[in-house]
Amino acid sequence: MKVSLFITCLADVFYPNVGKDVVEVLERQGCTVDFPASQTCCGQPAFNSGYHKETKEVAKKMIRAFEHSEYVVAPSGSCAAMLHEYPHLFKDDSDVWLKRAEELAAKTYEFTQFLVDVLGIEGVGAACEAKATFHSSCHMTRLLGVKDAPMKLLKQVEGLDYTELPGRETCCGFGGTFSVKMKPISEQMVDEKIAHIEETGSNVLIGADCGCLMNISGRLERLGKPVQVKHIAEILNQQKV
Repeated sequence: MKVSLFITCLADVFYPNVGKDVVEVLERQGCTVDFPASQTCCGQPAFNSGYHKETKEVAKKMIRAFEHSEYVVAPSGSCAAMLHEYPHLFKDDSDVWLKRAEELAAKTYEFTQFLVDVLGIEGVGAACEAKATFHSSCHMTRLLGVKDAPMKLLKQVEGLDYTELPGRETCCGFGGTFSVKMKPISEQMVDEKIAHIEETGSNVLIGADCGCLMNISGRLERLGKPVQVKHIAEILNQQKV
């Protein structure tokens, strides 16, 4: 099975090892992974700020970049969801671009979604000795509709002591430009998230969206909280010795 990695801006700039982990997990499942070099930002910051005309130009570049891909997989439910917004973005445009946008959306998956729903895999042979909890990102859950896939995969990780996070699906306060425009509210939201993490007694917080992880880890660091923050790909790529 041929898979094209959509690395996303945050993973590319801040979390390159997440991209490496995604590739290694997929390759162990028999996938051939390529990386279209012409890919760029999905356009979500511009889209959420109301710059739809500018977003269309970014979307066209992304559509061209992945036009010949069999599957597109991203380590971010938020960015994958944005590619699913492209058909709505082009709904009043020419049939050509609408059709191309629909084709890209139909073959685009978030990483855990692809493993569970496309490959039909729940156990990847991972092992991690940690007391952990999981944060569900808003866009991945509400827009992309991916809720169960991460849980199915984490249940199969040997040695992982998992505790459900109170308010797991509550926003962490990042929301892209929201955290910049509404800083005081965003700060209160992430503080509430951290309080729930502490309730679980976990020393590792796992997530599937680098934006949320960057927001939560930044606040944890500023508050001096001894909790590691990991992308789920990092956990799934830890193999049994």
